Amino acid sequence: SSNPAEVVAVEDAFAPATLFGFAVAAVTGDRVLVDATDFLLRDVNNYALRMRPGTYRVDPSRSAIYMPMTVGFPENTEIEASLTYVRQPGGAGAGGGLGGGGDADGFQGVGDVAASAEAPTLRVHHSFVKLPELGTYQPRLYDPRAGFGSMTFSDYSAPLGEPMTKRFIRRHRLEKRDPSAAVSEPVEPIVYYLDPGTPEPIRSALLDGARWWDQAYQEAGFRGGFRVELRPPGISSHDVRYNVINWVHRSTRGWSSGGSVTDPRTGEILKGRVTLGSLRIRQDYMIAEGLLSPYEDGDETPPELAEWALARIRQLSAHEVGHTLGLGHNYYNSEKGRISVMDYPHPLVTLEDGRLDYSDVYEAEIGEWDRVAIAYGYSVYADESEAPPALKRTLDDAWAEGIRYLSNQDQSAHARVDQWANGMNPSADLDAVMGIRRFALDRFGERAIKNGMPMATMEEVLVPLYMHHRYQVTSTASSVGGMHYIYAFRGDGRTPVEPVSATDQRAAIQALLATLAPSALAVPRTVLASLPPRPTGYGRTRELFPRYTGVMFDAISPAVVASDHTISELLEPARAARLVEQHALDPALPGLEEVIAGTLAATGAMRAIHPMRPKSVGPCAGWRLTG
Repeated sequence: SSNPAEVVAVEDAFAPATLFGFAVAAVTGDRVLVDATDFLLRDVNNYALRMRPGTYRVDPSRSAIYMPMTVGFPENTEIEASLTYVRQPGGAGAGGGLGGGGDADGFQGVGDVAASAEAPTLRVHHSFVKLPELGTYQPRLYDPRAGFGSMTFSDYSAPLGEPMTKRFIRRHRLEKRDPSAAVSEPVEPIVYYLDPGTPEPIRSALLDGARWWDQAYQEAGFRGGFRVELRPPGISSHDVRYNVINWVHRSTRGWSSGGSVTDPRTGEILKGRVTLGSLRIRQDYMIAEGLLSPYEDGDETPPELAEWALARIRQLSAHEVGHTLGLGHNYYNSEKGRISVMDYPHPLVTLEDGRLDYSDVYEAEIGEWDRVAIAYGYSVYADESEAPPALKRTLDDAWAEGIRYLSNQDQSAHARVDQWANGMNPSADLDAVMGIRRFALDRFGERAIKNGMPMATMEEVLVPLYMHHRYQVTSTASSVGGMHYIYAFRGDGRTPVEPVSATDQRAAIQALLATLAPSALAVPRTVLASLPPRPTGYGRTRELFPRYTGVMFDAISPAVVASDHTISELLEPARAARLVEQHALDPALPGLEEVIAGTLAATGAMRAIHPMRPKSVGPCAGWRLTG
């Protein structure tokens, strides 16, 4: 507001936050010296409450500032604290002394990732970042259909009739040297630096995948506007002036991520920071081993395994970099096929003439949607007043081509919004995935592992193969009680929301129930005959199936896991409520009673409850399906 009194009124209406109090040690002019040690050695992220097993607290006598990572840069100061957490006596699970922390069922505790569970030391990083001068960056208004993340604030000076909540997209600053030119060199390009600790051939794959984004920036009018390079020795990954792709190691598989340091006043991304977990590629390699059973002789190293896994890593690199460019997940299943690397990709494998075709297993470039999103966020206009109508045309043209955006919040409710899924016909796609799974399971055996490996280690490869259908189960369940809807705006002339047709819902229900058939759940007897107990030195991990049979492989527990997944999706509480509601509004659509009756019949539970199948199943209050 231009009225200072109005500004004061807003400031006085809300409580500020005082993060810490410091004792002043010295004053020189307008400079004040304080000791910040206590501020930095706090458990600011409450890690003590999250450590398991046991109860922990920070021990200041064993904590200190970590000087090798305490550095200053022109626009940020980085300070790292080395905090030692001490396990308290008498806490739950506090036994075990040095080391330890895991158990036979794969639970991971502090002792699995620290030298000692008694006193693990973590390094906690603090960043103090100088914000840019206001007025030097032009924010862009947020539109939920454009695929960008947003930052919001409330403007209490907004005129009546206008929204108080203001929304800007999050994006990097990218300006043309010649704003009037259709294609121009940038004032300063967006450059990402890859961690030099990344080994080959993964290093080249990550560089290739991240560089896909240059295609979109060229189409948005920038020549050399986006680059990816190997990080040279003189650049620190903590310098806020540089975008980085970090290669990190964990004891078990974890999420990769794309985060950013963003100006909370404007949405300008000051630094993109990608974290890629090193075990992802090994998991994809193992998925390929399970599906292909490639070790005919046992000594070969089939090149298609590495090609498969590296293709996934290229896509992962592009995906996480996309987040740091401001983009959210796009899980929309388009008629155009795979339209975005911002989706979670399931390996595209088909069964052709009795053999698996994986020639197009993962994307090899960014998708149509990705180009649209970058054009929306980064196109430059000589006159900013031209931007709103031009950006609307960008989204309208994409809509006409079936290139649309729907994201995380729409999973399980929207019939065409799914992660880890391919295709647009979920019931038929589930049938196809089950066929691929059956084909691979029937061929599964010692050819899934190399010579010299214990036969029991086939279970590591069996798990992802047996559960190959899990994501398509989730995708297919989205049609049950599901809707087709859009982020509708008044005046767009489009249908905001409509239910999935009764035909499609019932096809989805039948496809899901087919996954509960004994023939679908049974582990092949040839596999059971090949899996001895695990030898000493090859203990169980959380990556294996649970078991109730002692040391012997449990032939039943895989079926328990798979059937529990299907039934949990079918009877998910929000879906159950939608089924009740949709059937009340339109009796032609399936209701919850129909789904419960079908589930009981498919599992044989109906005969256990009543010798004759009733015409209808009554209210489900108090019912519980088990076993």
